[in-house]
Order: sequence, then structure tokens, then C-alpha cells
Amino acid sequence: MLQNIRVVLVGTSHPGNIGGAARAMKNMGLSRLVLVDPAQFPHHEADARASGASDILESAQVVATLENALVGCNLVMGTSARDRRIPWPLLDPREAGVKAVDHAAQGEEIALVFGREYAGLTNEELQRCHYHVHIPSDPEFSSLNLAAAVQVLAYEARMAWLAADGQASKIEKVEVTSVRSSELATMDEMEKFYEHLQATLVNIGFLDPEKPRHLMARLRRLYGRSSVSRSEMNILRGILTETQKTANGEPYKRKDQ
Repeated sequence: MLQNIRVVLVGTSHPGNIGGAARAMKNMGLSRLVLVDPAQFPHHEADARASGASDILESAQVVATLENALVGCNLVMGTSARDRRIPWPLLDPREAGVKAVDHAAQGEEIALVFGREYAGLTNEELQRCHYHVHIPSDPEFSSLNLAAAVQVLAYEARMAWLAADGQASKIEKVEVTSVRSSELATMDEMEKFYEHLQATLVNIGFLDPEKPRHLMARLRRLYGRSSVSRSEMNILRGILTETQKTANGEPYKRKDQ
């Protein structure tokens, strides 16, 4: 699906920006780069900025005009940072990503068009686009680096693709522990912990056994909804033991000593 989306850079003056754009594309799974009349390409600065995305540069298509870059495209979206005199259908990056993926899923060819670093796309070039895309940056400093703009749209396209493909957009990191350590503490283990906790709180003067109020009930509720594992229980019990030693003036040894 993402292979149907091409990134078109028009009149790029600095070769480093081409490399940066290629890296941004590869980060997000896009692979088709089209360069319209670049000032310098190929170039060692483009290679340096690509930083591992040299394959994107090597397969990049260089053409003379935007018309050539858009051959075969069914949907064209061009970035624009300025208000234009002629009203045009306008999308934000998220909407553009969703629309690009929706059309790509139907086998259509999509182009995301980015203009020159100093002036963007001309009015004539923008009129060749079905939609204009505006990145809502801070009005006080709204100019984005070309590679950064490519990164924003490429990211939104990838997020839309992940959602359409039913893939998770984040991967939960799972702590590697033994099966027993990852199991939840049993009720009897929790009761021993609460006894240990209460004794420690009394020992350090935080809990008055004559006027306990509802402290232990609230702590039970707190730990009860935390789903404490056995490994976490061992940590908590260890903290309580060392706290009692300190409160009683007993010597203790730090584990890093």
C-alpha cells in the first residue's frame, strides 16, 4: 500500500535536504522519491544526510517538470505554508495521511508534493494538486525545514496505514522475568505485606495504632488496584525491611557496597 505513495520534491536547492527527506521517508516505510529539477543531485551531502537511506537516493527518479513527476497519479496533495488568493480544498497532515492511504488501498497512485526551501510551490504548481496540505506550525515561526515537513506527512501516512492494516501503533515493552516473578502476588502474600507495612509505619511513627483512622484501608485499596506481582512484592518487602533497620538504628549494607 505504501509503495503507491511517492514523495515529490520540487526545485530543491540544498542536496542535504534531499538526503534528510530520504531518511524521513525510510523511517516511515515510504520508498519512492521523485526529484523535480534539483539544483545538485547526486551529491555527497545528500548521501551523508540520508544516513542509511542511500537506497532511496539510488532509486530516486529525476525529472525536469512537475508534470513529469505526476504521470500516472490519481491523487496529488501539495504542501502550502501560505494563504493563497484562490480557495482550494485544504487538509491538515492527519487528514492527508488518511486520504493517501484510503486511495492507495484501492490501487491508486498518490503524490505528496513539497516545494522549494525558500518559496514553496508556485500558484501554478499548487493548482495541479487536488488538495493543499497545511502543517499547523506556530505562526510566530512557521517555516519548516523541508525534511521535517516530509517527516510530518510520512508519519501521518504510516499511522493511517497501521490503522487500516489493523496493526498496533505502539509496542508494549514486556519485562523479561521468570514465570513465577511475573505472577501476581497471592492474597496470603498480600496479607503478610500489609502486616509488614503496618508494623513499619508504626515503627517510624507514621501510623498511630491508637488512632489509625482509615490509613490501612486506603493503602489496601491503593495496592489492591495496582495488581502487584511477586517480583514487585519482593521489592516492597525489601524496602520495608531496610526502613525498619534504619528506624531501629541497626546497621545495614547497601547492595552496591
